[in-house]
Amino acid sequence: MTHIVMGYPSFDDCHDMVRQMVAAGVDLMELQIPFSEPMADGPVILKANQSALERGATVARCLTFAKDMAARYPIPFLFMTYANIPYRYGMAAFAKTTADIGLHGAIVPDLPMEEGADYIEAMHDNNLSAIQMFSPNTSDTRMEQIADVSSGFIYCLARKGVTGEDTKFSPDLVRYLSRCRNAASVPLAVGFGIKDRADMNFLKAMADIAVIGSQTIRVMEEHGVNAVREFIQDLFPAA
Repeated sequence: MTHIVMGYPSFDDCHDMVRQMVAAGVDLMELQIPFSEPMADGPVILKANQSALERGATVARCLTFAKDMAARYPIPFLFMTYANIPYRYGMAAFAKTTADIGLHGAIVPDLPMEEGADYIEAMHDNNLSAIQMFSPNTSDTRMEQIADVSSGFIYCLARKGVTGEDTKFSPDLVRYLSRCRNAASVPLAVGFGIKDRADMNFLKAMADIAVIGSQTIRVMEEHGVNAVREFIQDLFPAA
């Protein structure tokens, strides 16, 4: 699963990135609605959020873009954003709009299940996945509680902190992902710090989805949009 921030560096560039990622063989994609305080994101995605907002990205423009991508490309798309946006939009209206434009669900990292009951219910009522999260600090008991309200997949944070920083692919991560697998019956996605094929190979037997976010944006910034397809293709683990 890959990730873009809608409107960064422009909506046209975003479309080019989506096209290249789909051609490279990604299975699904997060479309981030920019927000002024993206608390789970590190410097790379924070900068992308700020730049997109400065260049005039709005929720309405992001919805239009997402609808266009869902109509053009045959992979599942998910929204990623922060709770203020669906709250201001209205939880029921946000869920219905997400379904109407052809997306499959959303990831809202700052909305825990205890505070997001209305959101989770609205998403489920529209046959959408309200993606929940595990972290290394999540207890076994809480993992089971989160799994009970999950659908689609569970996003397993590979470490504490924010996106884009280094992750230690270690025995501790193996033990944590084993706990995740024991708690959940839905697929597991692992993100935060996945950068190259070695990381993908490490996760191959332990997770169903590898999430590539900050590194794709780095490649685009350093080498241009046209470098994205080759970068993604080079990530796939050896058979």
